[in-house]
Amino acid sequence: MNGLRHPFENGTCGWYIWCGEDLPEDPEFFDSMHVSHISEYLPSIEKYLALPVGYRFLVTETYEDIWYDETLKNV
Repeated sequence: MNGLRHPFENGTCGWYIWCGEDLPEDPEFFDSMHVSHISEYLPSIEKYLALPVGYRFLVTETYEDIWYDETLKNV
């Protein structure tokens, strides 16, 4: 599971979350989901949603990585 947080825009929290190794290139790939539904659909990543703008995460059943990506603040 991957996630990255862009600055807030148009009422969104800025999170983009996907499964798989690579960031999808299709601009229509992502669907909106209210953050209140994360605990129902993706409870394993709920704790990461408190990370501030500019952070990314990658988690699997056996691996966790969280890092700051300066480029996300200027998108």
